Amino acid sequence: MIRRHVVVHGHVQGVGFRYAARREAERRGITGWVRNRPDGAVEAEIEGDEASVTAMLDWLATGPPGSIVERTDVAEHEPTGEPGFTITA
Repeated sequence: MIRRHVVVHGHVQGVGFRYAARREAERRGITGWVRNRPDGAVEAEIEGDEASVTAMLDWLATGPPGSIVERTDVAEHEPTGEPGFTITA
């Protein structure tokens, strides 16, 4: 299992990004969380097997229809064994 912290920059708020990310994470068996940041970015932590996390990172780099992702910043974190995937405040 691996865990990554991701900050997604661009036009990513107000387009359903967090809800689409939760659906995508659940589809891939990813755990973690996603939230909006005050600076207009979306932040997430994702955990799962390497192939699923890599695929989720690819999805985050594109986002759902209506979003415009300019860049993603990714950092490695230690897995926590967190259950489920949530949208946080």
